[in-house]
Amino acid sequence: MDWAYLFEISLTGIASGGLYALAALAFVMVYKATRVVNIAIGEMLMVGAYLFFTFAVTFALPIWLAIPAAVLGAGLLGAVIERTMIRPLLGEPPISVFMVTVGLASVLVGLVEIIWTADQRRLPDFLPNTPVMVGDAFLAPKVFYGALIAVVLIAVVLLVFRFWRGGVALRATASDPAAAYSMGINVPRVFSLAWVVSAMLAAVSGIIVGSIGGISSSMGVFGLSVLVVVIVGGLDSVLGALVGGLLIGLVEALAGTYLGGEYKLLVTFIVLVIVLMIQPYGLFGTHEIERL
Repeated sequence: MDWAYLFEISLTGIASGGLYALAALAFVMVYKATRVVNIAIGEMLMVGAYLFFTFAVTFALPIWLAIPAAVLGAGLLGAVIERTMIRPLLGEPPISVFMVTVGLASVLVGLVEIIWTADQRRLPDFLPNTPVMVGDAFLAPKVFYGALIAVVLIAVVLLVFRFWRGGVALRATASDPAAAYSMGINVPRVFSLAWVVSAMLAAVSGIIVGSIGGISSSMGVFGLSVLVVVIVGGLDSVLGALVGGLLIGLVEALAGTYLGGEYKLLVTFIVLVIVLMIQPYGLFGTHEIERL
């Protein structure tokens, strides 16, 4: 076995896993705060990438301005979704909210195809093209720098939500909404904050993924792998999102190299089934105990 080649493939997989981890963090943030399983996370990621394309190409804004504009636009979309689709369903059965996010995914795909068509497009290059070498292993520069951005952003988000007042309110609401409400925390506003930040993180992830492989109306398929990541790691676990992202990225890279690209999704779902058979709540998910 060529160990140097295996090391190179593993590094590429872990770097790709960093992008999964960023998108998974966006998913977990909404689930922790609102207990909503957002199936449309992949489509929100896609919208962020198309907003960047619009600002950078159609409006010809400089990159340093187009990226914040796209991220803020995605945050606004997250706020609108929470206020118009999610908040009216508070207290309703979880399956109702789940089906709303399923419908939302289809609506976003339809809007993208109406506004931008279904043709694949390329995003402007903004990541360095300098070859990256780790020892004798070569890493695609866009994958490496994309993963680096993802890691830095994840660290910043975790620090902000650890010490910022809004982050404390979000963590309190995630632990016990009723207790948080009784302590004077504006729980609906916290729900809205979770959706806004989640949409913004998804947009950054979409911009990075789109810069690597281009954008199209089928980008939402990326969300399927993100869903596997969060279930493997634990739906309400930030640590699980990070570990799950790296694990699934590594598994996909190895499966794609040694079995063929068509088996990547199959192998990740086999890993998912094995994990759930051993840990039904995921690797780091909270075990829920209900009294009868």
